[in-house]
Amino acid sequence: MDNSTEGTWDTLPIQLTEGILQTLEEVKFTHMTPVQSACIPLFMSNKDVAAEAVTGSGKTLAFVIPIIELLLKREEKLKKMQVGALVITPTRELALQISEVMEMFIQKFPQFTQILLIGGTNPIDDVEKFKDKGAHIVIATPGRLEDMFRRKADGLDLASSVRSLDVLVLDEADRLLDMGFEASLNTILGHLPKQRRTGLFSATQTQELEKLVRAGLRNPVRITVKEKGVAASAVAQKTPSRLCNYYTVKTENKFNNLVAFIRQHKQEKHLIFFRCFIVVFIFCVFVFSAFVHRCGRTARIGNHGNALVFLLPMEESYVNFLSINQKCPLQKLVLTGEVVDVLPKVKAMSLADRAMFDRGMRAFVSYVQAYAKHECSLIFRLKDLNFATLARGFALLRMPKMPELKGKTIPGFTRTTLDTDTIRYKDKNREKQRQKMLAELKEKLKTPLPKRNFIKNKSWSKQKTKKERRKKRSAKRKLEEGSDIEDEDMNELLNDTRILKRLKKGQISEEDFEKQITSGTGGAPRDGEQL
Repeated sequence: MDNSTEGTWDTLPIQLTEGILQTLEEVKFTHMTPVQSACIPLFMSNKDVAAEAVTGSGKTLAFVIPIIELLLKREEKLKKMQVGALVITPTRELALQISEVMEMFIQKFPQFTQILLIGGTNPIDDVEKFKDKGAHIVIATPGRLEDMFRRKADGLDLASSVRSLDVLVLDEADRLLDMGFEASLNTILGHLPKQRRTGLFSATQTQELEKLVRAGLRNPVRITVKEKGVAASAVAQKTPSRLCNYYTVKTENKFNNLVAFIRQHKQEKHLIFFRCFIVVFIFCVFVFSAFVHRCGRTARIGNHGNALVFLLPMEESYVNFLSINQKCPLQKLVLTGEVVDVLPKVKAMSLADRAMFDRGMRAFVSYVQAYAKHECSLIFRLKDLNFATLARGFALLRMPKMPELKGKTIPGFTRTTLDTDTIRYKDKNREKQRQKMLAELKEKLKTPLPKRNFIKNKSWSKQKTKKERRKKRSAKRKLEEGSDIEDEDMNELLNDTRILKRLKKGQISEEDFEKQITSGTGGAPRDGEQL
């Protein structure tokens, strides 16, 4: 069934509870969106719903309101440890958003409690909170929810609590499958009662999603919401019709074009997302009062918005890929204002603070490694990258050492004449700690290395016990995953250790050693560099 109608809440074919109407009035939700007018009556009449609607179309209220109404109309009231509604969503950010919307409504109904089960928190705290206060409404990410079902030894029997379940909602169901949660969903569905109402909401309908519909819903009513005024040729578009999608194919001017784009839309709010280390770098460059790490949303509920993706010249075929495979057409961006070169200012920031220098190096490494692992490898090919222009785009003072650059000459990139090891941290405590570590290393030089005994004619596997090998792998894993030691400090420590070993082996003189330990040279990665 298709639905593109809008209306007010008093035009619904069912009567909403007064507390819900009051909340809608307080938060100024005066009109229903098409997905809300289609889904709410079906939910309330005990139908399963599989709804396809673009992001920002108001899907959250389309299931939050029916959840509360159905729980209010239960013949047998929920007890403390009974779960009446379960909402599963792929990310913590979405779960938090849904929880905030749900909280606005259940404030009018203090007989209901809700709990948020997401990663990044101590699961034992979640168990204790559930046991202490109960939860009639659970909003969760799949991984944490699956973990909670295994917590019987901690005194939580979630499988028994969900036997009273009335409503299950799978929000952003297409992303749940894209992010690899199929196995977790199957485990969770196995614990839930068959007699329930189920709502599945997604921006796309795929074959994998169809399997989930057949497994989790009983004779669902299928809803495809089309926006008013959308041409027939654009019906399949998966982004809001009022969202303008742009792309640009400049190379080293990515950063300058980003600044120009923001200035061109300076009267609007911006949500900008990058890969993790690049986020920190850009954040420090722009000096924001608030920053959204992950992708936000725009052009929501009838509003206008813009999106911009930066591509390299040889990546322009990605535009066709997005249009055909993702139903997301893009138009080429034409900047009306002047593109100002702000990179010299960024370089000056790196020269003034070692922390900024570190962030630039890490951002470059993060970009290259993400590029090397891109799923669309036919378009995004590492061998096509121009490392010199990329480095200039990140305002690097010198190139980092990393596997992707090993053995490569980088013509077109000029390293700064300044010795980057002389750049100090603005944070005095951090610089003091750095100097302290250098002093400790120098002190260790006075202690000779223990003589190493080698066993001839034995393979490594016979020299090492399983316990020793596990210990070594564990230490390596901790180093890769990060420990209490800052990455740049660890790199400096490893570098200075290598220089010390060269001295002990007689490969360098004491004079060379002093020079290298002071300057930080010696062929090992330092300060944001990676092997």
